[in-house]
Amino acid sequence: MSTPELTTSETAAPAAALFGSDLNVVNVGLAMFDTDIAAQGARVTTLDWTPPGGGSVEAARALDTLDEPALAARIEEANAEAVERITAARPMLVGYGRALDVVPGMTPTTILHAGPPITWDRMNGPMRGAVTGALVFEGLAEDLEEAAEVAASGRITFKPCHEMDTVGSMAGVTSASMYMHIVRNETHGNTAYTNLSEQMAKILRMGANDESVVERLIWMRDVFGPMLKEAVEFTGPIDLRLLLSQAIHMGDECHNRNGAGTLLLFQALAPGLLQSSFTTAQKKEVFDFVASSDYFSGPTWMAVAKAALDAANGIEHSTIVTTMARNGVDFGIRVAGLPGQWFTGPAQRVVGPMFAGYRPEDSGLDIGDSAITETYGFGGFAMSAAPAIVALVGGTVAEATQYTRDMGEITTTRNPNVTIPALDFQGLPTGIDVRKVIDTGILPIINTAIAHKEAGIGMIGAGITHPPAEAFTKAVTALAETFAGSSS
Repeated sequence: MSTPELTTSETAAPAAALFGSDLNVVNVGLAMFDTDIAAQGARVTTLDWTPPGGGSVEAARALDTLDEPALAARIEEANAEAVERITAARPMLVGYGRALDVVPGMTPTTILHAGPPITWDRMNGPMRGAVTGALVFEGLAEDLEEAAEVAASGRITFKPCHEMDTVGSMAGVTSASMYMHIVRNETHGNTAYTNLSEQMAKILRMGANDESVVERLIWMRDVFGPMLKEAVEFTGPIDLRLLLSQAIHMGDECHNRNGAGTLLLFQALAPGLLQSSFTTAQKKEVFDFVASSDYFSGPTWMAVAKAALDAANGIEHSTIVTTMARNGVDFGIRVAGLPGQWFTGPAQRVVGPMFAGYRPEDSGLDIGDSAITETYGFGGFAMSAAPAIVALVGGTVAEATQYTRDMGEITTTRNPNVTIPALDFQGLPTGIDVRKVIDTGILPIINTAIAHKEAGIGMIGAGITHPPAEAFTKAVTALAETFAGSSS
C-alpha cells in the first residue's frame, strides 16, 4: 500500500503556524538567556539544570559506578542505617572540664584548629591570630611575636578539632586550659567536645588576640568554666536535642541566630549556677556575661551535631556526609563510608552584609567547624524556621524558605525529632548524600560569620556561602573506587 506524499504547502503549514503564533520558550540551563528571549516578546520558562558533576566526566563515571544495581542497593541500606543513627542520637550535656583533662589525646602543647589538617605556614590571618593568642594565654610565649616563633618551631602539635572528637567555631583554636562542653550521645555512647563561647566582642575565635582577649580567656578558665562545671554537677545531664528542637520552634536556626536557644540553655543551667560555691559577685559576672550575647548556646549546638553525626562514621558503603569544616584555606568534608578521610577544595568567599567601615575585600575566606550544624540539618538548612536571620546574613524570607526546600533535594530523610513549624512541622533535611550533591548540582547552603582577613581584628560581617564542588567530586570518586566490585 503506497503512502500519499505531502505537498509543499502541507509541510510548510506547521512551520508557518509556529512562527505565526506567540512563542512559549523553555530555556534549559543558563538563566542569562531569559533576558534576551523576553526582550523579543516571547514568554520564557527557565529550567534550572546543570549536568551531573558540573560536567565532570570523572564525577559522571563515579555516579555510574555507584548506580550499579547491586551496589546501589547496598548503599541505600547503609544510608538508611546512617541517618537512623543520626536522628536517633540523643546528645546530653553531662559536664564541663579543661581540654587537657577531658579531650582524649590532648597535651599541654597541642593546639586544635578548625577544618581539615593545615600547617602553620599555610594558616590564614585569623587562624594565626588565634594560635598566637592561645600560646600567650597558655604561657607558652611571653608575647605575640614570640608566640609566632613558637608556632613555627615544631614544638607545637597542630590537629584538626574533628580528629579529636571536637568542634570549634571560626578559627576553632582550642588549647589545653580552655574549658569544654562534654556532650555524650546516650544512644550510641560516643562523646563530643567544644569550647565555651567568648560571646561576640573582640574574640580569639575570630582571630583577635590582644590583652583584653587573653584576660577574658583567663577569667573563663578560672571562673566561668569551673562554675559551669559545678552547675551541671547540681542539675544533672541536660537533654540538648530537646532544647534544640524547642529553640527551632521559637525562631532560631541555631547557627547564627541563638536567642531562644541561649534562654533555654541558661534556664536549665541557672539553678546549678546559683547553687555553686562561687561568690555572689562572681555569679553576677557570669550572669552578665551570658546576657551580653545570644551566642552563648552556639557552640553547644555544634557539639550536639558532632555527637550525632560521629555515630554514623564507619558504616560501610554509606555515602552520607558526616563532616563539613573549613580552616580559612581549605574546605573539607568526610563521609560515613570512608571514615577518617578528608576530601578538600578551596575555601570560598562568604557573601553578605558587612559591618560599617568594612568592605568585601577585607574579609577572609570561609572558616570554622560550625558547618557541622548544616551537616546535621539546622543552621542554613533550617533558615525557614528563622526568617529573622535574613537581617544578619542578607536575602529575603522567601529565599530562606527556599533554602530549606532545596536542601531536601540533596538529603536522605527528614529528622522526626527536630521539626520546622513553618513547613507544617516537617523534619530537618538530614543526611547529605554526596551522590545527590553531584547529581543535582545543588551545593549545601551555609550561613556564617565573616572574619577579617588579617589577624587581630575579628568579626566584620555575616552571610551565605557554599562548599566547593571539588570536595564532593573527590569524595564520590573515592567512594566509587573503594566500593567498585564489592557488590559481587
